[in-house]
Amino acid sequence: MNDVGTALGEFFEPATIENPFDWYARALAEGPVARVAGGTVAMVLSHALVSEAAGRPQDFSSDFGAMMRGNAVADPEIAAIEAQGWPTVDTMLTADPPMHTRFRKLVNLAFSMPRVNALEADIRGIVDRLIDRITTGETVEFVHDFAVPLPVEVIAGQIGMANDAEKVKHWSDAFADRLGGMASREREIEAAQAILEYQRFAKTQIDARRDGAGPDDLLSAIVNARVEGERPLDDAEVMSVLQQLMVAGNETTTSTLAGGLLLLMRHPEQMAKVRANPALIPNMVEEMLRLLSPVGGLWRVALHDAMLGNVQVRQGEMLMLRFAAANRDPAVYPDPDRFDVERKNARTHLAFGRGIHMCVGNMLARKELVVAFERLLARVERFELPEGANDFRHVPNKLLRGLAALRVRAIA
Repeated sequence: MNDVGTALGEFFEPATIENPFDWYARALAEGPVARVAGGTVAMVLSHALVSEAAGRPQDFSSDFGAMMRGNAVADPEIAAIEAQGWPTVDTMLTADPPMHTRFRKLVNLAFSMPRVNALEADIRGIVDRLIDRITTGETVEFVHDFAVPLPVEVIAGQIGMANDAEKVKHWSDAFADRLGGMASREREIEAAQAILEYQRFAKTQIDARRDGAGPDDLLSAIVNARVEGERPLDDAEVMSVLQQLMVAGNETTTSTLAGGLLLLMRHPEQMAKVRANPALIPNMVEEMLRLLSPVGGLWRVALHDAMLGNVQVRQGEMLMLRFAAANRDPAVYPDPDRFDVERKNARTHLAFGRGIHMCVGNMLARKELVVAFERLLARVERFELPEGANDFRHVPNKLLRGLAALRVRAIA
């Protein structure tokens, strides 16, 4: 296992987090696993080993919930805020079988393909309304005006918060910042307060749906989901599932919408291909997900001494499964940095993870992305980047990656 913390510069430095792709290429050229963070983290880089590790929960655990809570574990002010709410419980993202299996079975019922397909008309309506708002010929901020509200409105409408989309984004950002591990103490306190506010609001929505009452939405399906032999989820469990859906239900889509539009603008020949042949849009979305990898990586913990490929991993060692590096592995993707809407194996990417922890909302995210780009390319004649209006920086986050802003002109 190569120690790249010295040879290439420490990965978790802000400058590398902002622009990691050269680092990935150089590190992967030296080996499929690299030691970072002073040798305390084994970063898994290759497509093969990321896939393998994700498929071995018996060796590499997802029980990293304490890490998600950031500095709250040792901060009495944050702990006092949290004590006013419901306990943090491990459900899907930070649980292993058999606990994870139970939650996943219940949530899968709510995220079925028929339910996702039934949302397409609503998604299309939101997309067209947002396009009306941005096609003024004036400079708009695409992240704020389109990429955020589309998935937030979709997921908000499905979890009983249709009139509270801004709150959903506020709460989602709090969870994402805590997950990302780069928040200041002040932001950690703000996030704890936002999460408490979310829990209290969610409780009222959960109570309204117990025993089949309330609207036929995703939250009702989760609250009332039954699998033979399983009890329904309790309040804290539903809150945990919902917070994951809020983050997964908007962060990935928002980042891919904004980053994907920028890819098209920087590669006009690829945009011309999909305009000429809209049937390429689903594959184009997969290629965007591969290149952008909005979830750059997730943690695992070695449950015991184990081999991963030819690398020895010690019990208790932290692993980072770096999906973003695996998605540019030249052993799988020839010319891996090239944006190719016709790439034959684009869908083999790991942007949604792999194995039992593959993102439960991946079908919904794909549906939103395909519909959005279909309508954008059909209704907007050209997109322009105003000179000097963008710095193309990303929100600081160790795990998630998305543009902070994208100022464009959309000409209908």
